[in-house]
Amino acid sequence: MQASNRIPAQESGSTYNGGMDTSRILFIHGSESNGQTYKAQVLRRTFPDLTSPDFTGPLAVRLAQMESIIGDQDGWTLIGSSLGGLMAALFAIRRPVQVRKLVLLAPALNLPEFSRHLPKPVNVPTLLIIGKKDDVIPAETVRRLAKRVFPKLTYLSVDDDHRLHHTAETLDWKSLLE
Repeated sequence: MQASNRIPAQESGSTYNGGMDTSRILFIHGSESNGQTYKAQVLRRTFPDLTSPDFTGPLAVRLAQMESIIGDQDGWTLIGSSLGGLMAALFAIRRPVQVRKLVLLAPALNLPEFSRHLPKPVNVPTLLIIGKKDDVIPAETVRRLAKRVFPKLTYLSVDDDHRLHHTAETLDWKSLLE
C-alpha cells in the first residue's frame, strides 16, 4: 500500500488535557547514531519536550536504559528508527499498557530478537514507515512480521532510503502523533 506523506490523526488511547503529553514522546535512534540525530532534531522542532537520549552497548543494555527512562509511566509515544525501532517494538510487546502509539521507522524487526519467537498480537496503534530505496531493511519481511504482531498497523511505503531523512522532514508529525 502506498500513501502520501500526509497522515491523518488516528484514535489512540490516552490523551492529556485534550492532547498528548509531549514530554512522553521518546525517540530511539539506530545502532550507529545518537540522541542528536537528524530525525531527532526534526522531531524536536515540533515537540521541544521530546526525550531523545543516547543509547549505547548491546541490545539488552539499550533496552534496560530505555526501560529506566520510561519507568512505570503510561502514555508513551515511541518513535524508533532501525535498531531503535526494534527496541520500541520489543518494549511495546513486553509492556503494551504503557505505550500510547508506536512509530517504527525502517525498524530492524528482521533480527532474531524479534523474528524468532513472535509474541501474541499486541493492540498498540502502530505506524510502520519503510523507504522504497531501503537497502538495509527487507521491507516485505518486516511488514509481514509487524502485521502479525501489531494488528492496528498502518503501513507507509515512501520514496526514501533507510535513513528516511526526506520523509522525516515532510511528515505532518503533529497530526500523526495526536
